[in-house]
Amino acid sequence: MPTIGVKRSLLFKELGQTYTDKEFDQLCFDYGLELDDIEPIPESNGEDVEYKIEIPANRYDILCLEGLSRALKIFLKKAEIPKFTLSNQKFIRMKILPNTQRIRPIVVGAVLRNITFDADSYNSFIKLQDKLHQNLCRNRTLVAIGTHDLDTIQQPFIYDAREPQHIKFRSLNQKIEMRADEMMEFYLKDTHLKRYVSIIQDSDVYPVIYDSNNVVLSLPPLINGDHSKMSVKTKNIFIECTAVDAHKANVVLNTMLTMFAQYCSKPFEIEPVEVEQVDGKVIVYPDLSDRSQDVSVQKINQRIGINVNADKTAELLNRMCLRTNVIDPDTVRVDIPVTRADILHFCDVAEDCAVAYGFNNIFKTVPKTSCIGNQFELNRVSDLLRHGVAEAGFTEALTFTLCSCSDVAEKFGKKIENIPAVHIANPKTLEFQIGRTSLLPGLLKTIANNQGTALPIQLFEISDVILNDASQEIGCRNERHLCAVFYNKTPGFETIHGLLDRVMTLLKVTYNENRANDKGYYLNNECEDSAFFPGRHAQVMVCGANIGVVGVLHPNVIENFGLRLPCSILEINIESFV
Repeated sequence: MPTIGVKRSLLFKELGQTYTDKEFDQLCFDYGLELDDIEPIPESNGEDVEYKIEIPANRYDILCLEGLSRALKIFLKKAEIPKFTLSNQKFIRMKILPNTQRIRPIVVGAVLRNITFDADSYNSFIKLQDKLHQNLCRNRTLVAIGTHDLDTIQQPFIYDAREPQHIKFRSLNQKIEMRADEMMEFYLKDTHLKRYVSIIQDSDVYPVIYDSNNVVLSLPPLINGDHSKMSVKTKNIFIECTAVDAHKANVVLNTMLTMFAQYCSKPFEIEPVEVEQVDGKVIVYPDLSDRSQDVSVQKINQRIGINVNADKTAELLNRMCLRTNVIDPDTVRVDIPVTRADILHFCDVAEDCAVAYGFNNIFKTVPKTSCIGNQFELNRVSDLLRHGVAEAGFTEALTFTLCSCSDVAEKFGKKIENIPAVHIANPKTLEFQIGRTSLLPGLLKTIANNQGTALPIQLFEISDVILNDASQEIGCRNERHLCAVFYNKTPGFETIHGLLDRVMTLLKVTYNENRANDKGYYLNNECEDSAFFPGRHAQVMVCGANIGVVGVLHPNVIENFGLRLPCSILEINIESFV
């Protein structure tokens, strides 16, 4: 979880009250926070300290002094929940050009007008950007924040994506102009910014924001221009967020605005920006409207284990910055402000109610129902089979769940189009392109990397494979397989066949000699498979259904996996025995 540092003197000034360290630690605990450490501030000559406070990862609204002090004052009933409004001034306009859709398609923005900073509040503003970049923005890969002195630039603004050699400007705190491709090389040596270079470096176009005078505001997500650099004396701030995720862009923008709108000449008033999309549609940002949710008081009581009425529930939720009104004796309406992007579900509302009530105040009771836990049946059967196969002389292996397309297709003489594989949309390496549809490739690669081991090599694995299945809600399913491999100077098919018989004995499935009915198991050799030696493989049939395959691998398959000796294998689906 992120940790923020706030000066004790500034925090207590905002709270309008002083606390001992122990009292403040208790206040943090009551609000669901943790006072992680207390560090002295050298320049204060021992008169001040910095509180290191651990913040829940989803509470973006308390990642700075302003948000934390506001939340605690509302919790202590010393302040009301603020109402954020949009000003009626003529809207600033920004236009998105089509090239941006190739790299970073989204931009949002707004203005903080007539703001007054001091050194501490300005530093807090900069620190919040850094915290959001590290946390919600995922190191700027999803969202990048740009802040500018509006008085130094001229609207309307243009968001474009251009070839790097056609972008040239003086970046923040630099003395000379550089082309964008030169900046990539320059900032690769910068200890702070080098981690962001790779986000756009390999693209043929780079995102860039211009004003109407062709002055560069920023080259997101890397660096701002020096021309629009902010300072503690800045009065009007233009905030823009470029992104690949529209929801996160709005959350980041709203967080920056709502935390520091209190310093404007009209507190909590924000000036909107019109953004013209590629298709010509105009969207006004920010959207400061509340989300409403009707919540059952009885359901909250049941979920937490308390007994409060609707009025008390509304009071508790109001203390957590959730504006709440009573609708009827069992229903309250919760208006969720833009600052509380972490509220997604009824359970989040119930959790805030429990925090305000106090977890230590919840009376401990013995549950009315008593349940006895059992091991999941599929796992129980898998564990029993592991013992049985190991006792037969096989060594268990654990291989990767992901593999390459060739591992399940080309190396077995098959086409990937005919394999029900689940593909990864953006694989980072050729070795991990799909979810495995068979355990066999992993075991063969394990043998290939251990060919110096004494023969025979007998490996097995009992684990899940991933199969594409349109009938499932998520489009795929897991299936538990058992796979065994015998690798020696001779194929050893009799060993693998004996293992199959042993497994069926453990599962209490009898051999069906005459195949006259659908009882028991038998081998069906009337099949073809390019992965196996012709005439030396068969389907494993149980109760008339094909559950797997047993046989001697084709020499081409053995060669494709870098092996030199013959190999017999068994792979079956064990879910049918559960």
